[in-house]
Amino acid sequence: MSRHLPTERAVALRARLSRSRLYLCTDARERQGDLPDFLDAVLANGVDIVQLRQKGLEARQETAHLEVFRAACERHGALLAVNDRADIARAVGADVLHLGQDDLPVPAAREIVGGDMLIGRSTHSGEQASAAAAEPGADYFCAGPVWPTPTKPGRPAPGPKLLEYVAAHRVARPWFAIGGIDLGNLDEVLAAGAERVVVVRALTEAGDPGAAAAEFARRLAARPLGTA
Repeated sequence: MSRHLPTERAVALRARLSRSRLYLCTDARERQGDLPDFLDAVLANGVDIVQLRQKGLEARQETAHLEVFRAACERHGALLAVNDRADIARAVGADVLHLGQDDLPVPAAREIVGGDMLIGRSTHSGEQASAAAAEPGADYFCAGPVWPTPTKPGRPAPGPKLLEYVAAHRVARPWFAIGGIDLGNLDEVLAAGAERVVVVRALTEAGDPGAAAAEFARRLAARPLGTA
């Protein structure tokens, strides 16, 4: 097969990405000790993509945790994302590699993970979002943080204005709002033009993560894609 023709897996992954609305970043729940149950609860109730985000893990530890993530994603038909590490993403057969502004350039990451895997970018300004919207080899991007968040201490939060900027440009590439988003401010995020969101504490610290995920999914689905 020509390297320029997408494989069936690539086509399927990009179709699933286009339908995805709710993206969760979580640690491995080592303190709670409930990772499989937590993943089952949120993935069964509307989370479309789940990313392991936990700094300081050795490669062997991260790979072991990702095996649990992979099994849960397969049970629920969700996409598995790896943060930063192209080598680990390839090793575990992830569906998604997410790259920050200071991580590998997309062409270098593509050399490692191949052409099938989805690649996403973090963006923190209108200029970065515009670049990510057109960057060859990238499949989606995140815009934020909308509000300050302890997961990114010290990073300025551009606020809903960044979401309004991206939405006004009607980019064809899927994009997600990120940063401090919870059920209390979701309506403001949607009003700014976002149709997809990344959440962290809104689910990882919820008393009932499954119920919280279901409410996010319900409210996101109430606004069909392309109507913002």
